[in-house]
Amino acid sequence: MKKLYQIYITVLIAGILTSITFGQNKIAQTGFNFLEVSSDARSSGMADAVNSLSGYPGALSYNPASMADMPTFMNATFSVNQWIADINYLAASVIVSPFDGDYGVIGISFQSVDYGDVEGTINNPYDASGYTETGIISPSAFSFGVGYAKMLNDNFGVGGQVRFSSQKLGSSYVPTETGATLKENKATALSYDFGTVFKTGIKSLAFGMSVRNFSKEIKFESEGFQLPLIFTIGISANLFDFFEVPGPEQSLLLSLDSTHPRSHPEQVKIGLEYTFMKMFSLRGGYISGNDENDVCFGVGVTQFGVELDYAYTPFGVFDNVQRFTARISL
Repeated sequence: MKKLYQIYITVLIAGILTSITFGQNKIAQTGFNFLEVSSDARSSGMADAVNSLSGYPGALSYNPASMADMPTFMNATFSVNQWIADINYLAASVIVSPFDGDYGVIGISFQSVDYGDVEGTINNPYDASGYTETGIISPSAFSFGVGYAKMLNDNFGVGGQVRFSSQKLGSSYVPTETGATLKENKATALSYDFGTVFKTGIKSLAFGMSVRNFSKEIKFESEGFQLPLIFTIGISANLFDFFEVPGPEQSLLLSLDSTHPRSHPEQVKIGLEYTFMKMFSLRGGYISGNDENDVCFGVGVTQFGVELDYAYTPFGVFDNVQRFTARISL
């Protein structure tokens, strides 16, 4: 175990140093960026700093390995995300841990995006406006994933997910020598997520690493692009494990993630969750490098296997983002 711990810490440090060494300003280098947007209200209230949380029911959206130590037989999650510019996300997942997880944990995930209605146009040099309206288009996107995770021993877990994603940006008229041709702007992609979690055995201290949205290059027409690949390393612990707290049962979870995205600069995410009697939770988080949505807040209520979570994120000129999640555990 000591040797495994040393190897894991070495890889973790190497990841941090690589992120720092090769950090640079990267803008607009990816597509299918809806895969980066979080819909889970609990994680959003903690700035998405959940990469190292063992047994986390929202694992398939972050680190699939963290579902390996799921404490219940089944967990079903449904989330609504009222995103900026009237864009709406729906997300759902089901995680099952048969035979007490002896043969691993299986999960499926689904996400859909409604971008709203957009007025289509085509270039028209003979019109005073320079264009002609072609009708309403309704862009949309979705992804469907299947994941598997397993604890290799009491401390170390691994997991992965395969996801099929599709994005449809509506139809458009492409000018030709004889007029115009109607084209459907649709692309699909197969991507892979994988990760690890390591419980150190020092109280609740844990580490996590994950890689999300690994895929080959795709394209709508002639210009290729890649999915929003993101490498994340994280650490978390219940601070109340390290000193005695009088009174009823309480916990204060501190979680930190460092991310290395493909399309924007590196970020540090800090999340805090205070839970009283395993029933009521208050959350807060901070994301470095974000101008509009760097802070977030959330609350949660858990009773009789049902959890209701809410997250609020001020978003500057875009007003705010609100997320709602309902979770059932059996």
